[in-house]
Amino acid sequence: MDHCIVKRRDGVYADPSVLSTTFAAAIDGIFANQNYFVGLDYQVITRIIYDVGPPLPRAAPGDMMVRFASDIDAFDPRRRQLYKSVKISDGKAEYFFEPVVLTDPADPDGPGVVARLNSDEFVADIWSKGVRFGIDIAAVEAAIDGGKAERVIVARRLEPVPGIDAHIIEVSSDLHRSDAPRQLANGKLDLMAFQNRFPQIQKGVRLLKKVPRKDGERGFELSGQPVQPPLPKDVDLSKMAGAGTVLETSGQGEYLVSLQAGFLNVDSKTHQVSVGDKIISRDGVSSRTTGNLQLTGDYEEFGEVQEKRVIEGEGITIHADVFGNIVSRGGTILLNSNLVGGSAHNARGDIRVKGVASGSVLQTVSGEVHIQRAESCIISGTRVVIEQAANCEIMADEIVIGVAEGCALAARKLTLEAAGPRKQAEMQLFVFTPDSARIDEAIASMQQKAGDFGQRAAQRKAELDSMTNQPEVRKYVMLASKIRKKELTLTAEQLPQFQKMATAVGPALKAIAKLSLEVKAAEVEQQAAADLVLQLQRQRVDNAGASAVQVKAVTGEVTLRTLIFNPDGSSLYDVPAKDIKPRLRANSNGVEPILSLDDGPIDWRSE
Repeated sequence: MDHCIVKRRDGVYADPSVLSTTFAAAIDGIFANQNYFVGLDYQVITRIIYDVGPPLPRAAPGDMMVRFASDIDAFDPRRRQLYKSVKISDGKAEYFFEPVVLTDPADPDGPGVVARLNSDEFVADIWSKGVRFGIDIAAVEAAIDGGKAERVIVARRLEPVPGIDAHIIEVSSDLHRSDAPRQLANGKLDLMAFQNRFPQIQKGVRLLKKVPRKDGERGFELSGQPVQPPLPKDVDLSKMAGAGTVLETSGQGEYLVSLQAGFLNVDSKTHQVSVGDKIISRDGVSSRTTGNLQLTGDYEEFGEVQEKRVIEGEGITIHADVFGNIVSRGGTILLNSNLVGGSAHNARGDIRVKGVASGSVLQTVSGEVHIQRAESCIISGTRVVIEQAANCEIMADEIVIGVAEGCALAARKLTLEAAGPRKQAEMQLFVFTPDSARIDEAIASMQQKAGDFGQRAAQRKAELDSMTNQPEVRKYVMLASKIRKKELTLTAEQLPQFQKMATAVGPALKAIAKLSLEVKAAEVEQQAAADLVLQLQRQRVDNAGASAVQVKAVTGEVTLRTLIFNPDGSSLYDVPAKDIKPRLRANSNGVEPILSLDDGPIDWRSE
């Protein structure tokens, strides 16, 4: 008998520490020698060979062997004939149970002796027919005890258990948005804005973790051949690391960690996670997706901006059409498509529309406005550049337009390729002209003030000269100067005489000192007034500036008028949008044009 199987008085034992193939070969040898195990515990040999099923029974203390049968007996060839073949298909083994008869050796042709199958013999027989795994002992014994003819599944294949693919899990609660209505300072809810649509991430935060793949469990065919489960899929967390993130590997696993503080962005195509100063969205801006947005950094949107929705931030880039309102506190507003019925306001920066602006308001306090085509818009900025403009009202320091039709334009410098009316809308040009009356009054007032102080200084100088030319005063001043410079030393007899002289001219010296102070004060006031006059004169020249209007081709009636403004240092064009149209369209009433042409070019410059 093989060394891994030992037959003792109380049963048959196996050494579970040997290789499973060694133990299986020992079982095969016993069955091949026309033997079988009496009182077989099939689950024990299944556990030892295939590592499947319940744990092995606990061995006696100090004994490594495990009992799995009560005895080994010879398999009588006559009884083996009682067992028929099995039908194997689709991972199942079926056996047709029916009453069996054992042939009587004394009467081979007789009816025989009624016999009964045995589950231990059944295992030995079916093992020799190739079915070694998955035998259902309980089903076999039930069929034998039933004693009726029936087809029973006596063994089943064990299907492999699939493993778990590697996957990514979130490990930071900061990744999640809050689409709850924003609570205002007064406790009320703003139903048009969300609480936290774009989460902000701090530096060094673990964002994602890779959960490693887990291998599955192998299955077994009826023959005992293992069936390996498919290899679980792996995932590369490093491919998800975008700008502002890094892959960190430690004993706790692989993590995606933020390198800086900023806004979290996830690219829906590449699935890359990035953290940066700019917010990137692809869902559009509407009451359903984002609500109104009040942001602290730059923002880039690939979807549409719904009408009446507001985006407030710094640098703002929109790739789709905009029907709402864009507000920048500083930075560039870039609209790569169209602005329709909305607005774009920038406190400090440019506004650029690569498509069409229609029925919209575009205003920048300090910056340029660039538009491909503008229709029925109100526009203001430091410099406005448009390829085509129709029915627009525009105010700026400088306006440059390719083709303008039916517009009202006001600037210090106007440059147009072509201009003319459009249907019922007139083509009106305005040149800003400063109202210098107030500054002229200020210059005259300061000149008068400077003259008055100059006259006062001259009068005090004349009085001062008269007093300093008195003989006693001149003599005392000369002596005092020599004594102070140690050019003259008084004797004891001369000192009382000098002191008597000082007492006599004392009142005159005090008057001279007072007049000297008055002269200096008058001269300082005179100089300050004169400096202010020069400053006002330079300001007047700067305000007047050099205005110019150039139109290469006039295609209909075009009028040019002046537009008076107060040169107080405020912006010429930074006015509410509601005031621009009335100021330009109504200002032509009662104001005589500088010129009015139906054709030809315009080349006008201020004096």
